[in-house]
Amino acid sequence: MSVLAVIPARLGAQRLPRKPLRLLAGEPLIIRVYQRVLALGVGDHVIVAADHPEVLAACESRGVPVVLTRDDHPSGTDRVAEVAARPEFAHFGIILNVQGDEPFVSREALAGAVAIVTDGVAPIGTAAVPIPVSALASPDVVKVVRGDDGRALYFSRAPVPYVRDPADAGAQQALARQHVGVYAYTRAALQAWVGWAPHPLELVERLEQLRPLAHGLAIGVADVPAAEGGIDTEDDLERANLRWNTLLSNTLS
Repeated sequence: MSVLAVIPARLGAQRLPRKPLRLLAGEPLIIRVYQRVLALGVGDHVIVAADHPEVLAACESRGVPVVLTRDDHPSGTDRVAEVAARPEFAHFGIILNVQGDEPFVSREALAGAVAIVTDGVAPIGTAAVPIPVSALASPDVVKVVRGDDGRALYFSRAPVPYVRDPADAGAQQALARQHVGVYAYTRAALQAWVGWAPHPLELVERLEQLRPLAHGLAIGVADVPAAEGGIDTEDDLERANLRWNTLLSNTLS
């Protein structure tokens, strides 16, 4: 099945205002993310889903495929679903949702999520990486626990699985994974996800992926070795620019 990669971009981010248009190595962040996803070659077609004319204009001026969506979507998933529902994209069997603030997203994460769907493991695919001990207790780091079939049992901001006996801390480290926020869906799974109302579990944890899970829609989790985090703050953006410059220097040296 062919893959449509959609990158949702929301101008009204709270922690990093005007995030999609902030500069990374001299170009708007959303352009850098598009370039990264295109270069990885996981999607057969890559497109930006913009919520504001300024983002639309930034993409169009650089020849980046873009669609202007409604500005009242509650999540990036809803924005992706609007694009996927357009008639010109009806022939794509798999929709890949790549967050618009991840310019260093790995091919392993994207390809792993897509493989979950294409291999029939689950109608929704995502990815996870080993989690540092220091991150287990952080509510900013989303954890996922998988079953033996590779499907998610639960996502949480809490340290799961819980260690009742400190002697089992090693087992917790082996079982816990840090969720990577990329998703691949069958068209039917994406439509079902956005058609349901927010679930109480989702509202409590502030994790929208608990909605399909609570409704019995399986989510397969690809285990990948490493992944980069997104850009949410000024410090994140500063580090991203430093990393970009370092990578460029290494390439030219």
